[in-house]
This record gives sequence, C-alpha cells and structure tokens, in this order.
Amino acid sequence: MSVTTDSSNKDNAFQRFFRAKRGHSPFNRMLIHLALIISSIIAIYPVLRVLSVSLRPGDRLLSTSLAIIPSDATLNNYFVVVTEKDFMLWLWNSLAITVSTAIVGVIFSSTSAYAFSRWRFPGRNTGMLFLLATQMIPAAMLMVPIYILAVKLGLLGTYRGLVIAYSVSSIPFSVWILKGYYDTIPRDLEEAALIDGANRIAAFYRIILPLSTPALSVVFLFNFMQAWNDYLLARVLLANSTEIWTWPLGLQALQGQFQTAWGQFAAASIMVMIPVVALFLYSSKYLISGLTAGGVKG
Repeated sequence: MSVTTDSSNKDNAFQRFFRAKRGHSPFNRMLIHLALIISSIIAIYPVLRVLSVSLRPGDRLLSTSLAIIPSDATLNNYFVVVTEKDFMLWLWNSLAITVSTAIVGVIFSSTSAYAFSRWRFPGRNTGMLFLLATQMIPAAMLMVPIYILAVKLGLLGTYRGLVIAYSVSSIPFSVWILKGYYDTIPRDLEEAALIDGANRIAAFYRIILPLSTPALSVVFLFNFMQAWNDYLLARVLLANSTEIWTWPLGLQALQGQFQTAWGQFAAASIMVMIPVVALFLYSSKYLISGLTAGGVKG
C-alpha cells in the first residue's frame, strides 16, 4: 500500500513540475529564465570585450586570453582620451544637441498628436498616413535635400541646423506614438476640467500631459537615441566644423589611415554608454507602460 502511495506522489510531483493549473509551470519558468540568461550573456559579452580592450596598454586589439580584465590592466587609455583628446567637447556637443532634439520633439509631437486625437478636421486621416509614409523613406535619400536646405538657410555647421534636421526626422513617428496614447485617455476628464472653467490649453497641460508621462518618456528616449547615435547626418552637416563635432565624429577621428588607437577608441566607446544607460535606468519605470498602452486603441 505504501509503495503505491509513494509512486502516486512521485507521479503527481512530476506532473506538477511540467504542468500548472494557473500560470507557468516550474519547467516553463526554468526555460524562460534560462533563455533570459543566455540572451543577457549574448548581449553583454561584446560590451565586456570592448571593456577589456580599453583596459589593455597600448593599442593591443587581439589577445589569446579570454579574461575580461587583463593581467596588465591600466586606465591610461581613459586618461589619454579625457585629457589629451577633445572627448569632453565631443560629449558636451552630443548632449547639447540630443537633449535639445528630444525636448523640441516632445513639444511639437505632443501638441500635434493632441490635435489629431481630439479634433476631426478635413485631411486628418490623410495627414496621419502622410506622417507614416515619411518613415518609409530611407535616411540616405534625405541627405541631399537636408544639406541643400541647410546651405540655403545658413544652418550648415551649426547646432540649430542639426537639431532641426533630427527633429524633422523623428517627430512623425513620435506623433503616431502619442496619438495612440491620447486615444486611450477618456474625454470625460477634459470635459470635467472645461466645465470647471479651464480652457482647452489648460486642460491639455493639467490633465492630458500628466497622464501621458509614460508615452512622453518613450518619445523623449526615442528622440534622444536617434540623435545620440547618428553619424551620417552629423557627418554631412558638421564635416568642416570640428569645434561642434559630436562623439561619433570624434571617435571616427581616432581612426587613422594606417593606424587606429584601438585602446582609446574602446575607452571612449565605454564612456559614451554612460549617459544612455543612466537615462534608460531613470526612465525604465515609464517605458513598459508607455510602449504598450498606446496600442490599445488607434
């Protein structure tokens, strides 16, 4: 009798491991965690190799050792990049341009998306489709018209020219994100504010914008990342203005015709990751809700 009971308990435990009445079974959770661990290792390992190169003395790119921290590790490459190169100037230029682009993008896309979401006017649907169609144009095709406009308007080699160029390319997609999010906010909240005496602008700033913080965070980060990582457009507009080079242009300058300072290149690459990681960690609590809520209603 006891042998039968023990066998039955083992069978039940075995079934509970592979099956669950509610949620994931322990076996499924184990597979999910294993997949996440493997994916994290795949994503982090290249960054660790760049860190390893930055800690090696000189420009030693290849090594037979798989150690992340080399035995002769040194911070000399970081010291050289910060003190002997214009890295801090490149970093400051990038921060000024990307933050300005993100702020301009949030301002214009938030107001435009509100108009598309709350008002019905001729050409509304056509306008939304036109904004979406602009995202299908390859970025390389926009280089010539943007360059011509920058020359005609006297914006070539200036902060303003690059900020405007980045904003123009990022606002259409931002409008789509925010428009979808605004559609999920009940109109009753605005109508209650209007009844209490607030005008349309006050209702927008006091009701809609606070409730749209997750979506605004996504839009800010999207605009920031697009401007922060860009090389091609900055190369076209700032080619002869070395004093306002962004970090991608500065890092490219570390690559010579016959020799590349790989250690300095890797050290600078690690340091330019810090602002993005800090921004992502700060805004991560808003990102998940902002990326999903806008897709409920279109």
